[in-house]
Amino acid sequence: MNASSRKHFKFLDGARMAGLSLVELMVALTISLVLIFGATQVYVDSRNAYNTNEAVARLQENARYAMSVIEPDIRMANYWGLVKGASLVSGQAAQAAGTAPIANNAQVLYCGNNFAVDLNVNLQGDNNSYSRTGACNTLAGTGWATNPQLSSDTLTLRRASTVLSVDAANAPLSIPNVLQICSTRTAARVYSDGAACGTAPASQVNNLIVNLYYVDNNSSNAAGVPSLRRKALASIGGVKQFQDQEIMAGVEDLQVQFGIDSSTVNPIATPTGIAARYVNPDAVPAGAQIVAVRVWLLLRADAPEIGFTDIRAYAYGDRDPANGAAVSTLSAAGSRGRVFQPSLDGSTALTALKHYRRLLVCRTFRLRNALGT
Repeated sequence: MNASSRKHFKFLDGARMAGLSLVELMVALTISLVLIFGATQVYVDSRNAYNTNEAVARLQENARYAMSVIEPDIRMANYWGLVKGASLVSGQAAQAAGTAPIANNAQVLYCGNNFAVDLNVNLQGDNNSYSRTGACNTLAGTGWATNPQLSSDTLTLRRASTVLSVDAANAPLSIPNVLQICSTRTAARVYSDGAACGTAPASQVNNLIVNLYYVDNNSSNAAGVPSLRRKALASIGGVKQFQDQEIMAGVEDLQVQFGIDSSTVNPIATPTGIAARYVNPDAVPAGAQIVAVRVWLLLRADAPEIGFTDIRAYAYGDRDPANGAAVSTLSAAGSRGRVFQPSLDGSTALTALKHYRRLLVCRTFRLRNALGT
């Protein structure tokens, strides 16, 4: 073999010696797999954190919106235009009295006798129940059949609208077949015949607002999805009636308590407009002055989360451990007033109630017109 050939073989032998052994390849592969697994896990964890934050942010936004709808009704309860107090409004009638001529058509009576014109009761509620019956829950022409959450509270508010009813010349505008309040500084009346009210600024016209808030077991978008809804006084096609409206899907529970003025606790005290205590809607003393309303909303996420279980026990409002053992669902018989603990649900389905993320919010609203001012 000549010198040139020996150099060539020496080069090849050197190349083989410079390569990686099987052990080195396995070590490199293992390290690569660990790095890939770690990067994948970081991505998965980041994605899960993002989804969780997104779900919580959506719940917070839904809660803010639902409260923003309820808030103006509560704050402006007992507002009747230019007069101070519903006692100065003629044409109204108590729910226990004979049917008022001003609201005697069948559609406006669906939710109860004089339910629309019992103005002296500007705040009303059911405690862990739902008292509306009959046609109020089918509301002909709306395509909606009520399936209320029977362990939730309801909240009914009556007031005059804050927007004046005026014509093109900004004069008070009376509209036939719409329940309205015509008011001056000394008197007011509820009417719907379209008769002239008077001239501005001595007189003004406001539409009558009556809203009943409640929780339904279904949403307009999907059966089985709870929703916050309201039955709102309206005039459709020239007919006075109540219309069912969805406020927010995903609201599982509504709890309400009324703040009672200190003069209710001490009859000789001067009304202050400050709540001395809070009571359930069915425990308001006769003649008590309601000056504030405390509202709790329990919301759940749009979809369940795999691997997540809600282990919290929700005790709020009238849901008290003293009322019995915790329950796994809000809609089951016997769940009224009891603490809600989703993790007690024995279902193994991925869509079980315990796999939904939830948010409980509470707000207290002071009535601007609590003392008729």
